[in-house]
Parts: sequence; structure tokens; C-alpha cells
Amino acid sequence: MGSAVRNYALVTASYWGFTLTDGALRMLVLLHFYKLGYSPFTLAFLFLLYEAAGVPANLIGGWLATRFGISRMLIAGLLTQIVGFGLLSMLDPGWSSNASVAWVVLCQGICGVAKDLTKTASKSAIKITHAEARDQGNSQLFKWVAWFTGSKNAMKGIGFFIGGVLLQVLGFQWALWTMAGLLLIVLAAVVLSLPPLMGQSKASKSVRELFAKNRGVNLLAVARVVLFGARDVWFVVGVPVFLYASGWTFSMVGTFLAAWTIGYGVVQALAPQLVARSADGLSLEVPAARRWSALLAVIPAVMALAVWIGVAALQVWVIVGLTAFGFVFAVNSSVHSYLVLAYAGSEKAAEDVGFYYAANALGRFSGTLLSGVLYQWGGLLFVLCGSALMLLLCWLATLKLPLQAAPLRA
Repeated sequence: MGSAVRNYALVTASYWGFTLTDGALRMLVLLHFYKLGYSPFTLAFLFLLYEAAGVPANLIGGWLATRFGISRMLIAGLLTQIVGFGLLSMLDPGWSSNASVAWVVLCQGICGVAKDLTKTASKSAIKITHAEARDQGNSQLFKWVAWFTGSKNAMKGIGFFIGGVLLQVLGFQWALWTMAGLLLIVLAAVVLSLPPLMGQSKASKSVRELFAKNRGVNLLAVARVVLFGARDVWFVVGVPVFLYASGWTFSMVGTFLAAWTIGYGVVQALAPQLVARSADGLSLEVPAARRWSALLAVIPAVMALAVWIGVAALQVWVIVGLTAFGFVFAVNSSVHSYLVLAYAGSEKAAEDVGFYYAANALGRFSGTLLSGVLYQWGGLLFVLCGSALMLLLCWLATLKLPLQAAPLRA
């Protein structure tokens, strides 16, 4: 029990350090290139490979973590992020616009691989360490998942703030070098502290077996695609550009997004207090996922109606709506993150988690792409309508979730 809690704490702390730099990177790139005059679609394009790379990274990372151990994949993710920062710092202001965009997209793709290797390894470790703590039930698993996910997103919000500060104080290149130095410290701690073979097991032998997940994991993957697409379709480009175009400064936008993300993380950590829990881990939690998904779909629909009829004080509506959206979305995300581990078998937890977060990456990719396209076509109204439609599909997927976990797979 003691070693399990210790490993959980070490993995969580390592992922905090990684997420801090990942959030800072997003704000660095977004603000730096918007200041240079890039369009909303181009800004979204800068993040496309970052998000797309997460699909194969999660799938392959889950298999590799099962085959070679979770600790080794965590180390690989940290090293890859350091390489991505180093390459991005080589960006030359004298390059042409096309060359600069191509270089940033490539470096962002490397960082996207790093993020999802690290995420898959870290979240798989929760299932493994929980299985090692044999006297702990599903209630404890929900708490561990919620705390991990919530604290990670709070760190991401702090990273948004730090990214803006580093950009203003140190400039683009020195900010990247500083973050790479922080990750080197985290990497050393992981190498020295975690057992190298943690989570190693018998991996799937074929692509078909790798994709042949149980019904619960498959349905959650579908729901995850549209859930995170619905968030990013208006959060990645739409909200920051709308607020800046409304007269906000970069620091105001960055501070608001940081505060929103930190609050979102706090709510995720508190989700076990907001959701009724059952002894079997599913009979109350699955209906809760359905209710929270339905409630979430209503929020962007109401906001889209407000934009369409032209309500006064639209900025206030956006802030209030985004706050409500963040609260309900945080509970949804936390419940889904718990459910995938409840459905997953501990023998191949990393593969199940990798498959699930590949869907997560696909959702972020589609949301990021649509965020730039829809905002350029129809502004805030279009991105809100896109979000509402995706969340309707998310709710329909949760209606099919099973109330029993599949038997463990060898």
C-alpha cells in the first residue's frame, strides 16, 4: 500500500511539471503569432499536428507502456518534450511566413507526441498503483483519478499565466530554454525514483487485438471525441480572439484563460463530492455521466441563442457562459476519466487508456480545426452551434454505456 501511494504521488508530481510547461507552450505560441498578425485559421493550423500526433502517440504509447513499462514511457515523453522545445527555440525571425509556420507545426507535432506519451503513461500508472493497493475500492479510484486530472488542469492554467509572463519578460527563445531546464529536473526525478518496470505486462500481439476494446471503453472513446471537440471548437481560437477583438489586452486574455483552467481543474478534483458513487463503481456513476452530458449540451445552445438574438453586454454573457460550461465540463471529464479505468482491465490498462486518449486527441484535433474554420466563417455564433451539436452526440453515446465492466483480459 505504501509503495503504491508513493508511486502515485511521484507520477502526479512529474505530470504536474510536464503540464506546467505544456500550458505555457500553448500560450507562448498563441500570443506570439497572433501578435505577428496571423489569422484565426492559421493560429488553429499551428496546433493541428500537435493534436493529430496524439492519436498514434496514445495508441502506440499504450502498447509500448504495456510492453516496456510505464516508467520508461514517462521518461520517453519528457525527453521528447525537451527535444521539441529545443527545436522550437531555433525558429529564426528572418524566415518567411510559410517557413516559420511549417517549422512551428513540426515542432508542435513533436510536443504533441510528448504530451500524449506522458499522459498515457501517467494515467495508466493510476490504475496500476490502485490495483497494487488491494484494500482500496472503486471510491478511492475515483478520488485518485479526480485529484490527478483536476490538479493537472490547475497546473495547465498556471502554465497559461507563466507562458504569458515568460514571453513578456524573457522573450520567445529564452522562455523555451527555461521550460526545457525545468523538464530536465523532472526527468532526473523520474529516473531516480520510479521503478523502471512498473506496469509492464503482456502486450497485444496484433493491431486487431489492440483495437478490440470492450464495449464500455469503445463508447467512452466515441463520447470523448465529441466532448473534447465541443470544448476546443470555441475555446482554442474563438474565445481568445473574440475577447481580444473586444478590446481586452493579451495579459487580460491570458489571465482569464488561466483562471478558467485553474477553476476547471479544482472542480475536476472535487467531482467525487458531486457525483453519487456505488459499490460496484458503475451503477450510479454511469447515469451521472448521462445527466451531466445532457446539462452540458444546453449551455452552448443557450449561448448561441443569445448571440443570434443580439443580447446586450455579450462579453458578460461569454464570461458567465464559459464559467458555467467549465464547471459542468469539468465534472463530465472527471467522470469519463474514472469510467475508462473502471471499464479497463488492469492487465492491459495502458493499452485501454492509450486507446481512449487517442480518441481524446482526435476530439481535440477536430475541435481545433473547426475552431479556426467556424470562427472565420461565422464568428462566435458558429463555434457555439458546433459545440452544442457535438455535445448532443456525446449525450447519445453515454446513453449506451453498460452498467457492468467486462471481464479482465489476459
